[in-house]
Amino acid sequence: MILAGYLQQELSRCVDLFLPAACPWCNSLLPAGKGHKDLCQPCLNGIWPLDPSCCPRCMQSHATLSTSGHHCEACLRKPPPFDKVHVVGKHAGKLKEAIHRFKYRDNPALNACMGQLMTSRLDTALDDFQPEMVIPVPSHPQRLRKRGYNQALELARPVAKHLQIPLAVNLLSRAKSTIAQQSLNAAQRQSNLHGAFTLSGKVNGKKILLVDDVMTTTATARECCHILRDGGAKEIHVAVLGRA
Repeated sequence: MILAGYLQQELSRCVDLFLPAACPWCNSLLPAGKGHKDLCQPCLNGIWPLDPSCCPRCMQSHATLSTSGHHCEACLRKPPPFDKVHVVGKHAGKLKEAIHRFKYRDNPALNACMGQLMTSRLDTALDDFQPEMVIPVPSHPQRLRKRGYNQALELARPVAKHLQIPLAVNLLSRAKSTIAQQSLNAAQRQSNLHGAFTLSGKVNGKKILLVDDVMTTTATARECCHILRDGGAKEIHVAVLGRA
């Protein structure tokens, strides 16, 4: 599975040398000068931006249209262990379809365009935060064997390369196999993930960028970041493609 994904990426590079580049989401031909990482304009337009009224910490949409910048109820009642979330767009429309293909349909080659979307977002959103390492949300070995790749790691690779900082692949690991989060409510998700992650080293004073594909209830990010905080992390930002 991993070898197949690698060969698919290499084949894509070779095709780009001889054929016009095509949008990796819809396969429509791209204008001259565009490459295999680029999306066509209709697909870009199909990425729905977040609502202007959302929590400045976890980026959850508010129930009202107020743009006062106040924190959501969840962040006020139980402040998360991360400092900020960076999001490409809503987990809906074209972006949701592409993430589903990337995650569930054995299409790791989409990591190039997904990574470019994420790095473009981070270029305009990180401001004064300068991460010192990138950590992907880990998959349990059992799930990794079944799927063949960890989508969070495939996203984290181009992000770390773009930011020119280390990619810590094995620092955070998933010690417990859990039920798929999609079928659970918010409380069940948090309980399901309790004790699921372990840290193999110290991150004293480090500024960390945690990478995942989708954020729904913040349960996964909270659990990972609690472990990183316990390990001494100074500041943690989370980058995801889609926010539900």
